[in-house]
Amino acid sequence: MRPIPRIVIAGTHSGCGKTTLASGLMAALTARGLAVQPFKVGPDFIDPTHHSAICGRTSRNLDPYMMGEAGVRETFVRASAGADIAVVEGAMGLFDGLEGTDTASTAHVAKILDAPVILVVDAGGASRSVHAMTQGYAGFDPAVRVAGIILNRIGSPRHLAMIEETKSLPIYGGIPRRRDLAVESRHLGLAMAAETEAMARFGAVVEETCDLSGILDLARSAPPLPVPPDVPTRPDAGVRIGVANDAAFCFYYRDNLDRLVRAGADLVFFSPLTDRLPDVDALYLGGGYPELHAGALAASRCREDVRRAVGDGMPVYAECGGLIYLTERLTTDEGDFPMAGVLPASAAMTKRIQGLGYVEARVVGGAPVLAPGSSFRGHEFHYSRLDCAPDARFAVELLRGRGIDNGRDGLSVQNAVGQYTHAYFPEGFAERLVRAAVAYRRA
Repeated sequence: MRPIPRIVIAGTHSGCGKTTLASGLMAALTARGLAVQPFKVGPDFIDPTHHSAICGRTSRNLDPYMMGEAGVRETFVRASAGADIAVVEGAMGLFDGLEGTDTASTAHVAKILDAPVILVVDAGGASRSVHAMTQGYAGFDPAVRVAGIILNRIGSPRHLAMIEETKSLPIYGGIPRRRDLAVESRHLGLAMAAETEAMARFGAVVEETCDLSGILDLARSAPPLPVPPDVPTRPDAGVRIGVANDAAFCFYYRDNLDRLVRAGADLVFFSPLTDRLPDVDALYLGGGYPELHAGALAASRCREDVRRAVGDGMPVYAECGGLIYLTERLTTDEGDFPMAGVLPASAAMTKRIQGLGYVEARVVGGAPVLAPGSSFRGHEFHYSRLDCAPDARFAVELLRGRGIDNGRDGLSVQNAVGQYTHAYFPEGFAERLVRAAVAYRRA
């Protein structure tokens, strides 16, 4: 058993300020010299970039739907090695899970980790009523330990004092209403950490307004967790897998990259925006914002390199933004831009969400990383749509989710496959891509 001080920062609902508070808490604890391991509940690629920048440790996703309960515990314990405290930022409201259930909710993760919860409450326009609301949250599920609250958008010291008049759950702080406590957002969520320094300011506010010593004591009250068994790393397979990593391609689960390394691959990070295709044996093109950089992607010679590599038989696995990059053209408000021209489809950005939510997939065709008959889970979130050729081949059937074409995903050509689904790699997923890279190198 391993003692891991830990705390879950949850919200009453989306928009109550939990991201601001969680990031500020991470920053304040880091400023005190503590090693803080950050986590994010659910399939979120953006908030973790802020966590990682603040803490200097890679933030990890915790999602019971994609990972399973054992996977959540394993990722949490492994990633928390060497940390003084783990801070888990929740998603949506505390009890909001899959299709109105508890599954994959912040509460679900808190129960899996046996972690105390601090509830972030938007106190704007309320005083004593705050306690009626929070008592409801505290009593809703006895298995969830809602141990205290932090009040957000406090109007004045008098406002805070009015709320403190009534005693219920412990109050660990009151964040003032300030316009500068916000981060720029766009169609897929907040701006990435590399694009803003706003989160870094929140630590001083939390240090000033919250009971950090009390929060630390609460985190240390969490019981020890079982140590997961060691996961062996396969011998070096002698292959290099290129991973697109820049402002256009930046959505990756760290666990997926770790699985590729454990499968024996050497990861080579590069930028399709500015680099030529490096000497690699396979490609992993993650999601991101190709629509914001369409002109630069079109101007880069990397797209021609990718097209030739696919023609030579290189295995390529692409998700969402990576899928768009492999198409023939991308249409945005700025115009039409040529892409890599690998997949028989054109992409266009729209004003409305085209796909959002969890995905359950079954492989019905062959592809380098997709074993026929296998299944995997993930999620999709995209504003783009694809217009595919009539004879387009799809390797994936979705039991849940929309994908590229009403339940079909995994558009494939030769050894390249692109899908809207951001997959959480199941057992064998990474190993199959490494084996495909080995076969390509030998050929």
